[in-house]
Amino acid sequence: MSQILLVIEMVLGSLLALLILLQHRASGLSATFGGGGTAYVQRRGAEKVLFTLTVWISVAFFAIAIALMYI
Repeated sequence: MSQILLVIEMVLGSLLALLILLQHRASGLSATFGGGGTAYVQRRGAEKVLFTLTVWISVAFFAIAIALMYI
């Protein structure tokens, strides 16, 4: 059982890294140090799908990590 969960965890980790890299940030490095404006941007289309998928995969990744800790 733990081997299956470990394989799923590795696949989810790879997918999560890929989805994070695919997301577009227009603000750049200056926003990291407070240089960017704080405008609310509404996600639409493919960007919204990527964001939602990233959230769900990160929740599944965290849940499986907790499950592996208790097994």
